[in-house]
Amino acid sequence: MQPTPVRICLALILLATPAIALAGAQKYEPLSDSVRAALSRTIADQAPPRTSFRTPLEAVDWLSEMSIRLAKRMPNREARLEFLRTVHYEATRAGLDPQLVLGLIQVESGFKKYAVSSAGARGFMQVMPFWIKVIGQPDDNLFHLRTNLRYGCTILRHYLDIEKGDLYRALGRYNGSLGKPAYPTMVKGAWHANWLFSPKPTIPGSAPAQQTNQPPQ
Repeated sequence: MQPTPVRICLALILLATPAIALAGAQKYEPLSDSVRAALSRTIADQAPPRTSFRTPLEAVDWLSEMSIRLAKRMPNREARLEFLRTVHYEATRAGLDPQLVLGLIQVESGFKKYAVSSAGARGFMQVMPFWIKVIGQPDDNLFHLRTNLRYGCTILRHYLDIEKGDLYRALGRYNGSLGKPAYPTMVKGAWHANWLFSPKPTIPGSAPAQQTNQPPQ
């Protein structure tokens, strides 16, 4: 399929401006009591009990690669690694691809922790404050790293469930632009251009010592 002029323009924008933000706003929709209760249980802000990586090698592999890609946007190494571990944990917990979430964050906030949109959406994943009343606790801070990512990933998972797995429509709901192609196309473009990653395959019985000894950058 030949790329359309719109797709070409979006690709050029993404390449020229890696930290572009196209924040929108989730729209309030009444929830049934059962859905509200389920989302409230999911959002409960408890510290992660364990890593979301299957093996230490996978952790080093993913964190090293993503850290290199994120370094210009988030120069502080410790903050960058904490951010990436949290993205991986919260995305995996919600059944989302962590790299998709990185693409969404790039488009929504340009990786700015304290970003606020004209509609009032907050933080990395540009979560609307009404969600605190709907499913959270009054003292939830949407600028807190894990809280913001917990809300954002839970909300996107909720929209995916509503749309029966249709990512384009779920992204449209997330941005408050359901039915319009620009935002889903931007997120997919950022995801594929900057964050796609396939871990190196491991051979059973091989020693991974060289790779596991390399700290994430």
